Amino acid sequence: MKTVPLLSSLAFARNVQLRHLRCFVAIAQERHLARAAERLALSQPAISKTLAELETLAGTRLVERSSAGRRGVQGLTPMGEQLLGHALRVLEAVDASAQAIAPTAGDRLERLRIGALPSVAPALLPLALARLRSHWPALQVTVKSAANAVLLDALRAGELDLVAGRMSDPQLMKGLSFELLYAEPLVFVARNGHPLARRAASVQAVLAYPLVLFAEGTIPRHSTESFFSARGLAVPPNALETLDLMVARALVAQSDAVWITPLGAVHDDLQAGTLSRLRIQTSGTEEPVGLLLRSEAEPSAACNAMVGLLRESARQGQEPKRTGRLSASRTPR
Repeated sequence: MKTVPLLSSLAFARNVQLRHLRCFVAIAQERHLARAAERLALSQPAISKTLAELETLAGTRLVERSSAGRRGVQGLTPMGEQLLGHALRVLEAVDASAQAIAPTAGDRLERLRIGALPSVAPALLPLALARLRSHWPALQVTVKSAANAVLLDALRAGELDLVAGRMSDPQLMKGLSFELLYAEPLVFVARNGHPLARRAASVQAVLAYPLVLFAEGTIPRHSTESFFSARGLAVPPNALETLDLMVARALVAQSDAVWITPLGAVHDDLQAGTLSRLRIQTSGTEEPVGLLLRSEAEPSAACNAMVGLLRESARQGQEPKRTGRLSASRTPR
C-alpha cells in the first residue's frame, strides 16, 4: 500500500480543518465519492482533492478504493477507522455548539436514528417506540432495518444512534459496545394445519417441504447451516432466501413451506396462534440479542430513554438471560 509523507501529530492538529473532517465522514458514510460530493454540494474533483489533503496530513491512506473504480469506496483502512471516531466526535461537538448559540436553539428538532435487525424489530421495538412517543411527542424517529453487518457499519459511521442487533466479529465491533438483552433460538414454523404440525417432526421430514431461510451472510443463516451440518445434512440449494418478514410470513401462511427463523421474528404470530412452531429441538442455536452503541459517543437524552425502554420491552416480551456487558472480542457462534 502506498503511503504519503508522514507529518507530525502537531502539524496535523495545526493544519486539519473542518472541511477535511466533513469530507471524510461523508465518504465513510456514503462509501462513494460521487455520492459524498453530492451530499456536500461539491464536485467530485473537490472531494478527491480534500481527501488527498487529509491523507497527506495523516501521513497514510485512510480510504480503500473499490475495484469497481476510484469513485467507489471499499472501506476504511485501520487508520481511517480510528480517525472516523474522532472526526464524528469533533463534528458532533461543533454542531451542538452551533445549536446552543442559535437564536432558535430552543425550538430545534430532536431526532433519534435506530437500527434493528428484521428478526429483532417485531418483538422488541413496537412497545418501546409507542412509549417513547408518549414521553417525547416532538422527537423525530427513524428506524432502519437491515442485516447486522450493514447496521454496525452505519452505527460506526455515525449514521445511527443505536442498534438492536447481535455481536459480530471483532473487526466490526471496534469502537462499539454491546449490552446483552436476551438470547433467542432458531425455530421451525409452519401454517396451522401443516402436516408436520400435528406431531413431533424430524429435520429429515422438514426437508420434504419447501424451506424459507434468512439470506446468506446473516447470523441466523449461519446458525441454520451449523444446525444442519451438525446432523450430517445440508441446506437445500432451492430454499427461498429473504430478509423480508412480511414475504416469509405470507408465504408460510399460504403454503406448506417451513420457515427457519429466530424466535423473535415470529413471537407475536405464535402468541396469536396464526402460525405453529414445529416440535423440533433446536437447543444450541441460541444467539445473543442486545443493544449496540458507539463506545466513545455521548448518547442523547432521547437515546438513553430508548435504551431504557428497550430493556423494559425485552424483559416483558422475552425470557431474558442475565443482562450485562460482553467483550467486543467475542465472535459469533
